[in-house]
Amino acid sequence: MNVEIIPANRHFEFKRRLYKRVAAYCRVSTDQEIQIRSLETQQEYYENLIKSKPCWQFVGIYADTASGLNNKKMLGFQDLMQDCRNGKIDLILIKSISRLGRNTVQFLKSCDELKALNVEVFFEVENIYISDLNATVMMTVQESMFQHESEEKSYNTRWGIRARFTEGSSKFADAECYGYRKDSNGKLEVYEPEAEVIRNIYSWREQGVSLRGISKRLSELGIKSPRGKDVWGIETIRLILNNEKYRGDVLLQKTFVDELFTKKRRPNKGEYPQYLIENHHESIL
Repeated sequence: MNVEIIPANRHFEFKRRLYKRVAAYCRVSTDQEIQIRSLETQQEYYENLIKSKPCWQFVGIYADTASGLNNKKMLGFQDLMQDCRNGKIDLILIKSISRLGRNTVQFLKSCDELKALNVEVFFEVENIYISDLNATVMMTVQESMFQHESEEKSYNTRWGIRARFTEGSSKFADAECYGYRKDSNGKLEVYEPEAEVIRNIYSWREQGVSLRGISKRLSELGIKSPRGKDVWGIETIRLILNNEKYRGDVLLQKTFVDELFTKKRRPNKGEYPQYLIENHHESIL
């Protein structure tokens, strides 16, 4: 007995399933001009493509300018998923797998949901549909590669930052704070109108005035807070009193980003080394 395997006909499947309502998703990772132009080009390309098909109804273009590490921050993608849940879309066109994100778990979870909603997705570069039998394996491999690439890039970036910390050449050392401005060379210099306020805060504290009492005195004098508020927050005053910059020093890596995907910034309580640069700039105190 001979068995002949007849390959699936993709065009026949499309005709049979009648993908009428079609959308596209586009993403770039930064707002640099060259990437914005790339995003605009992608949007124009897919809009023209969809509208050129007589049997397709153009639903819209969903787009993001965001990192692909956490799709919760990809607001255009979230809108796309919600419209799929509401039954508004049959087919989504995407340039490549990497555009749907670089977090393997989130990527596969989204694909599983779309398949459950009977929404087809076509990745143009890889030339695959999520409904293909071998698509899951291929997409998992591809997505894992993209994730590894992002992790390696993130590691190299952090390593470079810490290397500059060690050398004392980090741009973060010259970050402005209340009481300082940057000179023409980008270096910190004392801004006397605010520096006098800093000296008063330290002087009052040495006299035993409470943080709330200092806040009250500043308000009575009509001095605006660093954010332009009429009332100085207690935490703002506390941070000023604990800021080594007013003594002319700089402490680097006070905080850190805990994970590649969550991007949550946390205070450094010994998880990573810190770098103290003494006599970095002119002291206010």
